[in-house]
Amino acid sequence: MTVFKLKGVLSQTCPDAFQTALDASDVIGKWDWDILADRLHADALVALLFNVDPDLAEIGAPLAEFAAGIHPDDRERVMALIGECARTGSSYVAEYRVCSADGLTRWVLSRGRYEVDASGQPCRGRGIIIDITPTRMSEHAYVRSEKAASGHPLEQAADHLVAAHRALKELEDPQLDLLSEMLLLEVGRKLAKLEGSRRRKSMN
Repeated sequence: MTVFKLKGVLSQTCPDAFQTALDASDVIGKWDWDILADRLHADALVALLFNVDPDLAEIGAPLAEFAAGIHPDDRERVMALIGECARTGSSYVAEYRVCSADGLTRWVLSRGRYEVDASGQPCRGRGIIIDITPTRMSEHAYVRSEKAASGHPLEQAADHLVAAHRALKELEDPQLDLLSEMLLLEVGRKLAKLEGSRRRKSMN
């Protein structure tokens, strides 16, 4: 299910539509955080996964609004990782639990890249969130920084695609927007499989 289809589901009045949207496999959401203003803009999928009002997420909400949706047992580690990567202007990969809008605990794979300004201060972050609940094999949270990653081509592609998708949005070209959405979705799927493979190897 693409984000376009997800938005269509969310427009329905039936409460079950929310759970239907979240239960769909291969769904990927995007977020963009203005660190200086502390306003995190996210699409409907990310909002529902973190139990944030989609309208608020669209116009931008403080990071704390989304952090509250992270499972209490994972929150401290994830926030520490975000803080470290934001300060150094680096990337991160995190797999953790969230308390979603449908009342269920779900697993997500998050990948983000942070930027610092000319003075070295954190200024912006952007990335993707993938609901990996259906394929989650372990009960333990898995959190790591990209600094320890191998620099796999899929990871590099995901970083570039997030930036490219945002740039194409500004062109207001529906066809290009759809194509970048589809490509980001497919890379997200394969990235989730890559992380799953890494996790299984680390457990052996």
